[in-house]
Amino acid sequence: MEHLVYTDRRAKELSKILEGSKSMIIRGAAGRKVPYGRVSVGEKLFFIENNGDGIIRASATVCCVFNSEKMTEEESKTLVSENLNKLILSDAQIKRWAGKKYLCLIEIENVKEIEPLKLNKQKNMDDWIIVEDINTIAKY
Repeated sequence: MEHLVYTDRRAKELSKILEGSKSMIIRGAAGRKVPYGRVSVGEKLFFIENNGDGIIRASATVCCVFNSEKMTEEESKTLVSENLNKLILSDAQIKRWAGKKYLCLIEIENVKEIEPLKLNKQKNMDDWIIVEDINTIAKY
């Protein structure tokens, strides 16, 4: 499977991924929401900025995935804190993710800029889209 991952433009998340300072992606919720349990080592991630120009600019390979069991708020905050050196989160992002009952941490490698792909308009409002092939939702 391939994954389209929306990055936080205000936190300059895509820039941090491309420069190599950010090597882990986080998602979390009160329940087991995508991408929880749906990402595997070796799969490819494609990155786009939320509220950006609709251009997919980078890709990476998943090298490690951690899906938490149901956690207390304190356990969740501790997990985020322990991984801050890879997550490189802004204060707003820490506030957003720390305290969620379920967290999915995805470590990435082989990050590279790609020939820009234009995302075909999606009605999906999620910040993570799973597809067989990225070319089904994007074009050069």
